[in-house]
Amino acid sequence: MNKVILLSISLACISLSSCDGFHKVVNAAGTILTTPSGLSNDEASGGIKEALGNGLSVAVLNLNRKDGFLGNDFYKLLLPPDAQKVERTMRGLGLSKPVDRAIESINRGAEDAVGFAKDIFVTAIKQMTLADALSIVRGGQGVATQYFKQKTTAQLIAAFTPSVQASLQKVNATKFYGDVINNYNTLVPPAKKINPDLTSYVVEKTTDALFDQIAKEENNIRANPVARTTDLLKKVFGQPW
Repeated sequence: MNKVILLSISLACISLSSCDGFHKVVNAAGTILTTPSGLSNDEASGGIKEALGNGLSVAVLNLNRKDGFLGNDFYKLLLPPDAQKVERTMRGLGLSKPVDRAIESINRGAEDAVGFAKDIFVTAIKQMTLADALSIVRGGQGVATQYFKQKTTAQLIAAFTPSVQASLQKVNATKFYGDVINNYNTLVPPAKKINPDLTSYVVEKTTDALFDQIAKEENNIRANPVARTTDLLKKVFGQPW
């Protein structure tokens, strides 16, 4: 009976966002979470959301600019794996220029598309519950990013795809890549022809890059006191969780 009462009180606290003087919350797994002395539930929740927001801002700013992908050896998008044999064939025939143009335009498309992800991430952060936030702030490096990835990847891809396609078309990536693949397809038998669709590949790689950037900023805030640029971040991440 006591457990039932405790659970009811905890769930009531979650629905109200905070309860004065009560610092216990039950997460989805039924685990009771507590905030350290001197730190309210609202402060804990606000701190982790601010950390994620900071990670988001850095990720978008780093990638949504010229050479955010093309000028970064780690994030630079090459041709899809099944098209790399096309690249070798084309370069072998002295047709490196259209291949280079296709690769550049693919990366420009990714750089442009990243900007459209911001609202999706912001909405996901706002929807995070108090119990989610407490679980995350008590976790180690990358916990927040993994939670975020598990909760939003499917929706992000679904919403991101039209933006990526529009961005690829905007910088003529679809045309340039299509030209390369179509030229290759004229040189091979039907069974070896390649589908020139590019969007899903760029969506996957762009999303991976965003999550990687967010993870780096989250880990930096957890480990590096200098990165805690506001009083709330200092208070939340300076606690002995």
